[in-house]
Amino acid sequence: MTTSPQFGFETLAIHAGNEPDPTTGAVVPPIYATSTYKQDGVGGLRNGYEYSRSANPTRSALEECLAAIEAGTRGFAFASGLAAEDTLIRSICEPGDHVVFPDDAYGGTFRLFSKVLSKWGIEMTPAAVTHPEAIRAAIRPGVTKVVWLETPTNPLLNVADIAIVAQLAHDAGALLVVDNTFASPYLQQPLELGADVVVHSTTKYMGGHSDVVGGALIVRDAGLAEKIAYHQNAIGAVAGPFDAWLVLRGIKTLGVRMDRHSDNAEKVVEFLQRHKSVTSVLYPGVDGHPGHETAAKQMKRFGGIVSFRVSGGEQQALDICNKAEVWTLGESLGGVESLIEHPGKMTHASVAGTPLEVPGDLIRLSVGIETVDDLLHDLERAMS
Repeated sequence: MTTSPQFGFETLAIHAGNEPDPTTGAVVPPIYATSTYKQDGVGGLRNGYEYSRSANPTRSALEECLAAIEAGTRGFAFASGLAAEDTLIRSICEPGDHVVFPDDAYGGTFRLFSKVLSKWGIEMTPAAVTHPEAIRAAIRPGVTKVVWLETPTNPLLNVADIAIVAQLAHDAGALLVVDNTFASPYLQQPLELGADVVVHSTTKYMGGHSDVVGGALIVRDAGLAEKIAYHQNAIGAVAGPFDAWLVLRGIKTLGVRMDRHSDNAEKVVEFLQRHKSVTSVLYPGVDGHPGHETAAKQMKRFGGIVSFRVSGGEQQALDICNKAEVWTLGESLGGVESLIEHPGKMTHASVAGTPLEVPGDLIRLSVGIETVDDLLHDLERAMS
């Protein structure tokens, strides 16, 4: 079956990169657990394969699927989301370049820029993703090479207008990079809105089952794709064949899972809005959320991540996290099981004392696909 952009999302998720095996007709791509390939004479590569750091058929299948579901021309699969981010920056930046960074972002990405890439000569300026003028003011024409966005952001669920920020970046000669992990390509497609690069932690919604670690980059521009391909091979932080296979399997059910995540999240939000201990609910689907209109414009639905703040401060937030049972206390997100965490002490501990520090009374939920009444009852018990 030849897939095309005219197919629906679920069709692409199931069929792109998933051609039946030509030898056996197997409908699931094989796991090519090989490091090297027999050549048809010196320099005669069979179908372009020579060494699995450079290319592997299972990874190639995933990369084809990634490009299709993100409306890109080329996808790249990595060993983790941070490996993808590091490879990207080394592909498009040089020492002395400048990056505009979100003032609310994943702590691991902030650590990569502030502790690792800064030593390589990359300078970073945080800016509020919700205020295009703040982004414009942070851009240094001729020096800023990248404007980096998360939308929705982690963990405060702020929303950026991708099309507006893309124009700002391009007017200054910079690239717009969008981390689309929270939304997934089912709910949002940044390349269609003007972004140059989409980043994913495929560990999260793409894999969807908390059994794999991976990352991805997707682009449209052929020249940019060639730069990334060169650095992917030169740096070598690639996805292994089994990990690629697990992500490819997860993508097949991404659409139906995201709908269930969103269904459950909406009911959790309704519960939290009524609870006496909750001072604010951070979710783009809430009418009063400052990014609601923008999210409604550029997202299909509002996703499965919900953050909220409690009246009892940090200690109450910690107590709720520790008392939950159906909600698993753990980092990460996007799996079929519901997770609860305290960002200030867990995923975002690395931003303590910086402009990205998160409130101590904040709890982040990754709403899974369990029976929603069980999730609500467990929250009620943990918050009592």
